[in-house]
Amino acid sequence: MYDSAMKSTDITSTQGYDILLQHMNDGRKNCKEFEDFLKERAAIEERYGKDLLTLTKKKPCGQTELNTLKRALDTFKQQIDNIGQCHIQLAQTLREEAKRMEEFRERQKSERKKIEAAMDNMHKQRQLQYKRTVDSKKTYEQRCREKDEAEMSVSRCNKNNMNQKQQDKIYAKLAHSKVTAEDADKTYQQNVSQLDRVREDWQKEHIMACMFFENQEWDRINYYRNAVWTHVNQLSQECVTTDGICEEVRRALEGCNIEKDIENFTEGHKTGDKPPAPIHYENFYNGPRSTTPVIRRGPLQTPSTAPGDPAYATVGEFNLYQ
Repeated sequence: MYDSAMKSTDITSTQGYDILLQHMNDGRKNCKEFEDFLKERAAIEERYGKDLLTLTKKKPCGQTELNTLKRALDTFKQQIDNIGQCHIQLAQTLREEAKRMEEFRERQKSERKKIEAAMDNMHKQRQLQYKRTVDSKKTYEQRCREKDEAEMSVSRCNKNNMNQKQQDKIYAKLAHSKVTAEDADKTYQQNVSQLDRVREDWQKEHIMACMFFENQEWDRINYYRNAVWTHVNQLSQECVTTDGICEEVRRALEGCNIEKDIENFTEGHKTGDKPPAPIHYENFYNGPRSTTPVIRRGPLQTPSTAPGDPAYATVGEFNLYQ
């Protein structure tokens, strides 16, 4: 990573470091994306599991079946319920994995903040010292030009036979320009030396930052790879568990005895051991016309007239008026 971060020879350039920092931020973003993926997958697994539980509770499945098939179907519904519970448990496991990814991502971010702060401070120092050096160089060059002009003025003064006062003024200016040029030279050299020390300190700090970032990248890629590996292992385990649950249903179905179920149904619902008698044809005219018995009355009694009452007569125990 150090080589990739040293692309520019400009002492004030941060191009390589910026590229490296962007890569680290992209890595953190990728971890966040997988974290969100796990959370969304957990939500899907939880919804699916709850839907299976709702299905087994509300939807009938062979509720009127009897005996061995009934027991097999009860096992089937119970195992579907168990599959739903497994998916809900998988959802919780995925959320825990997402939480661990979040903690890893935040830990790396916190550790990197110290390095980034130190590098930002070093960049500011380097930029400031570089500006001081450039400004002192400009001042130094200006003072050198002023000294050269003063020397040229002295040379012209000697040729033009100026008066003493003018000569003194020119010589004083030359002396002053030499002093200021020497001071500017010292300041410039000091700033150059200071800039070189800052450059060396920055380079050391930069190498340490690159090594730190490289170690973090190793850890991140390794953690990310293992997290995905763990995720697919969890999905495989879910398939294995589901297959084991389905095997329970298959064993229950193998115990289903069709002949026995039919026999049990027949024994439990039979209506007798003799079939109904056949119904024969009966001709209306050839057979008896009525099966209702006829009640015959005995002979009527002769009424008698009571003595002394010509309009009154008796029949047995009843009295009749004529």
